[in-house]
Amino acid sequence: MVRRTPRLKPDEVAGRFTSRWHDERVASWLGMALGIAFLTAFVTGLISHFMQHPPDWAQWPSRPVGLYRLTQGLHVIGGLATIPLLAAKLWTVYPKLFQWPPLRSAGHAVERGLVFVLVGASLFQLVTGLLNISYWYAFPFFFTTAHYWTSYILIGALLIHAANEWAKVRRTVMTRPEDGLGRRGFLLGVAGVSGVVVLTTVGETFTPLARLAVLAPRRPGRGPQGLLVNRSALAAGVTGPARDPRWRLRVTGRVERELSLSLDDLRALPRRSVRLPIACVEGWSAEGTWDGVRLRDVLRLAGVDGDARVRVESLQGGGAFRSSHVDPPHWRDPLTLLALGLNGEPLHLDHGYPCRLIAPNRPGVMQTKWIGAVVVE
Repeated sequence: MVRRTPRLKPDEVAGRFTSRWHDERVASWLGMALGIAFLTAFVTGLISHFMQHPPDWAQWPSRPVGLYRLTQGLHVIGGLATIPLLAAKLWTVYPKLFQWPPLRSAGHAVERGLVFVLVGASLFQLVTGLLNISYWYAFPFFFTTAHYWTSYILIGALLIHAANEWAKVRRTVMTRPEDGLGRRGFLLGVAGVSGVVVLTTVGETFTPLARLAVLAPRRPGRGPQGLLVNRSALAAGVTGPARDPRWRLRVTGRVERELSLSLDDLRALPRRSVRLPIACVEGWSAEGTWDGVRLRDVLRLAGVDGDARVRVESLQGGGAFRSSHVDPPHWRDPLTLLALGLNGEPLHLDHGYPCRLIAPNRPGVMQTKWIGAVVVE
């Protein structure tokens, strides 16, 4: 005969789960920390999304140069630091799952359903985000789309839950407990674990701490010419076209005069050198010294108007990031180059030889490599 574990009445839960960490005060502090963490991730995630898919009413600025590096680093590294917070929060409140009856009223059913959505969306975002930065796509859906839309579900459920619980949280936090040492130690321990996660990953975007980045999926300084590469020329299928001596950069579209420039033609134009980071959506970033020709100088040779929108096309045969748009604030910026070299050397094939885009305050996926054409729209 199978013995079933009895469900507990609400007033019996506290008696069965005797740990001082299973209480409202600990849960409230962890809940507030999670709220801040998820709201920060939501805002920085929207910045990344709208930089890559700008709405018609917005043009993202080219300055400050490192804005995207900061916001996306905060998004990913902050997301990693949120994992211990969520684990601690779930451990603190799980005794409530054993309350009986599970649904005491229609309002209670809605409340528990909302908590289910909140927990599910939180786990989905953190788990799939962790798999994404590890480049392990063990799911059948497109990560970016699912991550973006689930963020709205998560934030909506979070705001409703916060409004519903705020009075209780405020009352609990403002009340000084008789014995708070153990609870304080637990909270400090959770904060310490999150701090260790930050310390051992932030080096993937904050170079001075690169040696400590033992948990970071990508570490600075690795790769050709001392800079990381997400996708090689071989993987992109461009090794032949990029090395073809007949390669030309075409400037076409709504121009006064079309251009067809060889690599020697580009090298003969006034060269500039800039120090700019490559900032990836996976959170890592690294700076390099790039030299090449200003994009605005090439466009002026073609007689391009100052308000034109430009599309930069790669030699790649396909893919979601085969091309990218460059709006006027970026292509007019003197730091935006058609780069021909990196860190004092000719551009490596995996970094976009013979010619790539490098511009301030843009996601790495929009720093198009192996450029074949610049199309003015």
